[in-house]
Amino acid sequence: MKKSTCVYLIQDGRWLMLYRNRKANDVNHGKWIGVGGKVEGNETFEACARREVLEETGLITDQLTLCGMVDFLYDTQEPEQIAIYTCEAFHGTLRECDEGTLAWIDEDKILDLPLWEGDRIFLKQMLENDPNPFCIKLIYDDQGNLLQALRQQESTL
Repeated sequence: MKKSTCVYLIQDGRWLMLYRNRKANDVNHGKWIGVGGKVEGNETFEACARREVLEETGLITDQLTLCGMVDFLYDTQEPEQIAIYTCEAFHGTLRECDEGTLAWIDEDKILDLPLWEGDRIFLKQMLENDPNPFCIKLIYDDQGNLLQALRQQESTL
């Protein structure tokens, strides 16, 4: 199973989102997502999250909050486990990302964006400031349609 991270930086009621529009053959093309990427070697989820935020945005995370874990299961791809974080304490200068367009989105507009249907499930919980960690299994078909969303025991966090 692949392991990845996704981080949503938050400032003044706006969330930093990445519109995936620059990479060829991108499974996320045309979708808005958080910043993040694959865990490398013996890297922890948190170390990966910090590295990916720096690489994709130029920003340095001072404090990350783990919100939950999501397992993505696909018909035709290797399963992926993603640690989802928020970050409200960071510094540095935002720079352009080679994977897509970064934009600060008002939190009341996030669910209006073209998102993965599964992302809407955990983003809704996060936007409602629900402090309970989530653990969700999302099952997609080979066309990117969400077939099933299962809440799992949070004991794995």
